[in-house]
Amino acid sequence: MSPAKGSNGLDNYAFTIDGRFCDAPDSKPKEEEVIDEDTNKLVYCVTDVPPWYLCIILGIQHCLTAFGGIVAIPLILAQGLCLQHDGLTQSHLISTIFFVSGICTLLQVTFGVRLPILQGGTFTLLAPSMAMLSMPEWTCPAWTQNATLVNTSSPEFIEVWQSRLRALQGSIMVGSLFQVLVGFSGLIGLFMRFIGPLTIAPTISLIGLSLYDSAGASAGNHWGISTMTTVLIIIFSQYLRHIPVPFPAYNRDKKLHTCQIYIFQILPVLLGLMLSWLICYILTVYDVFPSEPDMYGYLARTDVKGDVMSQAPWLTFPYPGKTILYLISDYLRFKCPFLSDFFFFESNPGQWGLPTLSLAGVVGILAGVISSMIESVGDYHACARLSGAPPPPRHAINRGIGIEGLGCLLAGAWGTGNGTTSYSENVGALGITKVGSRMVIIAGGFLMIVMGVFGKVGAIFSTLPSPVVGGMFMVMFGVICAAGVSNLQYADMNSSRNIFIFGFSMFSGLVIPNWIIKNPRSIATGVVELDQVLQVLLTTSMFVGGFFGFVLDNTIPGSKQERGILAWNKAHNEDSTNTLESSEVYNLPFGISSYLSNFSWIRYVPFCPSGRMSSLDECKGDTSSLEAKRANGHAETIGVGVAL
Repeated sequence: MSPAKGSNGLDNYAFTIDGRFCDAPDSKPKEEEVIDEDTNKLVYCVTDVPPWYLCIILGIQHCLTAFGGIVAIPLILAQGLCLQHDGLTQSHLISTIFFVSGICTLLQVTFGVRLPILQGGTFTLLAPSMAMLSMPEWTCPAWTQNATLVNTSSPEFIEVWQSRLRALQGSIMVGSLFQVLVGFSGLIGLFMRFIGPLTIAPTISLIGLSLYDSAGASAGNHWGISTMTTVLIIIFSQYLRHIPVPFPAYNRDKKLHTCQIYIFQILPVLLGLMLSWLICYILTVYDVFPSEPDMYGYLARTDVKGDVMSQAPWLTFPYPGKTILYLISDYLRFKCPFLSDFFFFESNPGQWGLPTLSLAGVVGILAGVISSMIESVGDYHACARLSGAPPPPRHAINRGIGIEGLGCLLAGAWGTGNGTTSYSENVGALGITKVGSRMVIIAGGFLMIVMGVFGKVGAIFSTLPSPVVGGMFMVMFGVICAAGVSNLQYADMNSSRNIFIFGFSMFSGLVIPNWIIKNPRSIATGVVELDQVLQVLLTTSMFVGGFFGFVLDNTIPGSKQERGILAWNKAHNEDSTNTLESSEVYNLPFGISSYLSNFSWIRYVPFCPSGRMSSLDECKGDTSSLEAKRANGHAETIGVGVAL
């Protein structure tokens, strides 16, 4: 899952660029209806290609929109991987997840669902991953928690964190195969028949609630700094988001002048982190924070990982190694020694070594994969509405889910310790920018790859003081909880049935994992593998809550209207006006669909369009509105921003 569900932003403006764009319209009462009508029109449709400079500008914004979630995941995983005091390895993980997210974005937009939707790390896999790493056999040694005892270059320490990461890699790679199967086989439609708001709400909400310990551990290193970070993000994102800031601009018509930029709405998280980081740096220079590692407040210093920037390379190329081929060849050599002369995959099985498999880890990852698939289907429909595209057909949804599974497989092979999913807040940004072109997201994908290649970028974010990160977690995880609860708007919450299901699911998702964590030896079936599976599942809050929500919602009598199924389906299948023809948007690129349509058997392939393409050269409603503006001599208005 993405870090938070963003609003569609139709009532917001962010910043405007003069020359091609004009200033955001004033919200006068007499002109409200005109403004609302104008803001609902797209400037660029899905298949349009904006100017190259606009693609780069909006692509950068989409990268910054996803920044918080992408960076947060490696920083949280570092606690389970015993890497709290190894900033250089954290920077490698950050660079790797940026690189893989860029690749998966390009795959999704080009061959997947083909909508302007960004891919990035997912919190739905983070919860079962942390549950797996909390098992007794993976508990971090006590000496790894003491910065003075950790030698990051020692073979013993390297094996401690790499063994855990390799176990995550193998579990994610195998679990992602299930998503690939469900997507490309078309089974996702069968899944969605039995899943409604009362299943989604506790599942998503408990992702945020289950991470309270990580947020508290980071924020507790200095509550003053973490509180300051939280307050800054809240002020920027909620109180100052509608306040423009004048910035200098230049164009041929107006020459040097100022334009209004809604900077607080665009980058509230980044601004909050940077300002807190700067304050921590100043306090470190003047030795306000203690310099002894054992004292409270030491981790708020900015020089705790001061050597990371000098050690990190300028250029790095994350690689998966010969992971899959190595696994196959190693298995065949073990089973068929006489074939050993035919295999030459001896070197470099991956960045962190050869992935290992854990049955408990695979089952836990499967629970996260299912949650990710369900949310992505909703993201596809929301993205289609905001980008001026028709509702995605079944073959596009199947292909999108399959490509996301392939993205998780690549993320596992590259060693991010996580998977990929569609980012909901980037979908919300489309409603603000009024630019639904997928070329913008393609530009954003290339930019994320570039960020992953420059090692110094990851090193910068890895040196964030722990309390600053904790302050960001306080806001981010709270928004995730609220995003889950917001799904209840489709259900009848005046119904005692629905109140019981949601309340019981939420409470069980907190009580049972908490008790199992405190009593890890209580599960003893006599079968070690089964004990491990139950341990991971029952300590994953989102699985426990989602399981009870799913079972109770599908067994306790209730009408579809009461359960919210009718409103849920309507919201996810509502058509949009002035949209492009379906084949123009969702068919495979490079003439692949046109070629495949010549074969009769293609209609039986769930992820391929069955009909022939029919072209539509332009988005009629939007094009007419643009021509009218040009005829009147006015520039187009594009608000560029992002909701928190």
